[in-house]
Amino acid sequence: MHNFEKLLFWQKSIVLAKNIYMICPEISSDEKYGLISQIRRCTISIPSNIAEGSGRNSNKEFNHFLAIALGSAFELQTQLILVKELDLLSEEKVNALLNEVSEIQRMIYSFKNNLK
Repeated sequence: MHNFEKLLFWQKSIVLAKNIYMICPEISSDEKYGLISQIRRCTISIPSNIAEGSGRNSNKEFNHFLAIALGSAFELQTQLILVKELDLLSEEKVNALLNEVSEIQRMIYSFKNNLK
């Protein structure tokens, strides 16, 4: 069992989720139940799956949940690219979020490889 709260990529994913929640009101309210909802769900999925996996009985199970968290991070990346392409947020704000996502992706990937 791992203490997820000590994992830097979990900590960073919590910060990312807070940042996402802070910018969502800036996106058109027409997207409230579409893109915004999906962005929030996959953002929350990242730290949630890290935490859930850390409490599992084996590194193999933890690795599985890290893979889900990584998938959610790539899903979020795609949605943020779409937000940028649709000009729903400034390019500067989206790029800052994309940089956070990219860093978390690299950290999860590296940890997964070392966990095996």
